[in-house]
Amino acid sequence: MTASPEGWRKASYSSRETACVEIGRTHDGAAVRDTKDRAAGYFTTTEQQWATFINAVKNNHFD
Repeated sequence: MTASPEGWRKASYSSRETACVEIGRTHDGAAVRDTKDRAAGYFTTTEQQWATFINAVKNNHFD
């Protein structure tokens, strides 16, 4: 069993928003959860999956 995600954070840009996601660190990647319903759980990604996603965001692949 893997350890629970640690260091949950949301973007400082969304500090006043309530409909956000939070990112937590895992041993080999990241975890993502909804700030409106933290009890619903989270999904995890590997380090490579997370890096690929972040790269796609930075390169406007979702615009």
